[in-house]
Amino acid sequence: MTPTLRTERLLLEPYTPEDEEDFVTLFQDRRVSQWMGDGPAAEAEYRALFGRIFTKVYAQESFDVWAVRRNGRFAGHAEIKPTDVAEGYEIIYALAPDTWGSGLGRELAGAIVAYGFDVLGLAEVYATVAAPNTASLAVLDRIGFEHVRDIAEDDGSVTRVLTRRRDAL
Repeated sequence: MTPTLRTERLLLEPYTPEDEEDFVTLFQDRRVSQWMGDGPAAEAEYRALFGRIFTKVYAQESFDVWAVRRNGRFAGHAEIKPTDVAEGYEIIYALAPDTWGSGLGRELAGAIVAYGFDVLGLAEVYATVAAPNTASLAVLDRIGFEHVRDIAEDDGSVTRVLTRRRDAL
């Protein structure tokens, strides 16, 4: 069962059905979705993805997924899950653009990493980031992630694979 986590300014808690509109709005924002998965998708795909959080992820306790709130308002999305780019777990996070530049990315990513180390007992955590996403690369660099390798995608783009070891920092 996905636990509730708290940071100085954020509350990470399991999604509720009432979060659907906020989730869809977050991922329909092209400034966010351009960096997530395969990029922007149709509204129906985001609604189906939201539904799978309940029917698959939570129901089967597959991995941890959180709604991120700041001051009681929806501010983003976070997860930590097994990854096929390496033998281990990957952090994934997205914040609403109106929160960008406030240090919340570092706070959120740091909380997910700490959860991976302290609760899941992981020795290292991974992240995959599109090479042009310099803001996320900078956030992860600040919290001790190191570049492992690049993946050349079918569309010609490059995805950076990063890792943070438990003993870093």
